[in-house]
This record gives sequence, structure tokens and C-alpha cells, in this order.
Amino acid sequence: MEARSSIEAARAPGGRLDPSRPLVASSPRWGERLIQLSLALCAVISVATTTAIVISLLVPSIGFFGEVSFGDFFSTDDWAPLTADPSFGVLRPVIGTLSVTLWSLMFAIPVGLCSAIYLSEYASPRVRKLVKPILEVLAGVPTVAFGVFAVTFLSPEIGKLFPEFIKTPPFAAGIAGLAVGLLIVPIIASISDDAMKAVPGGLREGAYALGATKLKVATRVVFPAAISGVVASIVLAGSRAVGETMVVLLAAGKTPNLTLDPGASVQTMTAFIGTTATGDVAVGTIAYDTIFAVGALLFVMTFALNIFAIRLVRRFREVYE
Repeated sequence: MEARSSIEAARAPGGRLDPSRPLVASSPRWGERLIQLSLALCAVISVATTTAIVISLLVPSIGFFGEVSFGDFFSTDDWAPLTADPSFGVLRPVIGTLSVTLWSLMFAIPVGLCSAIYLSEYASPRVRKLVKPILEVLAGVPTVAFGVFAVTFLSPEIGKLFPEFIKTPPFAAGIAGLAVGLLIVPIIASISDDAMKAVPGGLREGAYALGATKLKVATRVVFPAAISGVVASIVLAGSRAVGETMVVLLAAGKTPNLTLDPGASVQTMTAFIGTTATGDVAVGTIAYDTIFAVGALLFVMTFALNIFAIRLVRRFREVYE
């Protein structure tokens, strides 16, 4: 009623709106102002939290690099930060992290994209309502459960099928990658499905009118049109895989091997942080600061992945009228 009265007051005698009289409410709308304040507060909390994380990683990392040079940290592969004669070449944990991420994406990308195509183009509404919630529930399973599943089921069963595959049972980068892949399948499937569902129906109808089959419509029309969302889902899943801790802590092992062999035991950056930041390392020592240096590097890697994803999404985004 207030908005209506303000519009009527702004009308000129001829019934037209008078541009010199603003369309404002006659009294403050405290409900809207409270909502705006709440939204602004949420944005401030998000920015403040990110800033606090950066500062908490940056300050100890500066102390670490005051004693260890960038060259020793990034260009060598001798990793033994907790020994009496420590060495800080971070290449081995980085390669271990990339190895687990690689094998997880090799499993999750085809499974997730095929699931998304099925849900978007083939599944009936009834099947979609049943399958998609079940698929998304998989994302809510605690990660430690995936780690236990990998150690107690995946590793023994794969070891029976391929006895020479796992070099140091039950730990292997491929086993951890498979478990992490199961963890990120819902991310790829759900986001890609939403992106495909957002493709205008007119594109599908035009392709069907030209005689295209359902498979061609799904793979040559819908999928390319939704490529920005698909790329975003893959990069988001990759960031999730890079930062996974419990699965690799239980299933990948603690041996920092410089290899991409899926059957070898590796130590990832998150596994090093998880095993070291337990209170046994004295605060203020170089070994303690190593935790934050590795965490800062992990933060930079995931940040770079997100920037890469934003650029790809902008590059391949399709805009429809």
C-alpha cells in the first residue's frame, strides 16, 4: 500500500509519472533494510574468514622461508622435514597430491558426465527424482568412511584381482584416487546435470527436426552448449580432490615417492599436514612452520585452479536469449 501510494503521489495531473518526484516509500521499510544488512554481514564474514585464513598461513610461512630458501623448497625432491637432518624439497608431496588427483579425475569424469547425460536426456521424471537425490546423498557421506572403505574393501579386492598392482599393501595412490573419485562423482554429475538442463529446449527440438538421434542431441548439441558448466564442475571436483585429507591419509600411505604409479604408496600435502599437526611438533620450530608452508602452497594451488576455472567458464560460456 505504501509503494502504491507513493506511485500515485508521483503521478502528474494527466496520469503520467512525474520524473521530478522520486518513487520512494513514504516511510522506511525496516524489513528490507534488515535483510540487506544481513546479506551484507554474510558477505563481510566470508571475506573476513578468507582474509584470516590467508594471514594465518602467511605469517608462519614467512618465518619458514626466512630459514629455507625458495630454491630448496621448490626445486629439490628430498623431503624429510621431521628428521634430525631435515630437508624440505616439497616436490614429492606435490607429485603425490597430483597423482591421487589424476587417478580420481580419470574415474570421476567419465562416470559423472555419463550420469549427468543420463539424468538430463534419458531418465524419465520419475527416475530422475529417485536417482538424483541418491547420487547427491553420496556427497554427504563422511570422508573417513570412504577412507575405511578403500582400505578394507577396495585394496584387498583389487589386490586379489591384480596381485602385482599394489606395491606396499594396502596403500596405493590408485586406491586412494578411486575412493576420492567416488567422493567427487556427485559434484560433477549434479553440476553438469544442472548445466545441461539449463540448455534451451529449442536447441533440442531443432536438432530432432533435422533428424538427429537422442545420442547425437545429447553429445553434439546439449553437451557443447553446457560446456561452461561442465568445465566448472570438473575444476571444482579437482579442487575438492586436491584438498581431500582423510581418504589419502588412510589409503595412500605416508611414503613420499616421486612417482605417478597408481600402485605405489605416496604422501600427499594434506596427509603430511594431517599427520604432523597433531601437537607432537613444538610450536615455533622449523618443523612446525613447515605445516603452514605446505598449507600455503596448497591454498595457492586451489586458488589457481579456481582462477583457471573462471577464465574457462567465461571463455566458453553460451548466452541464450
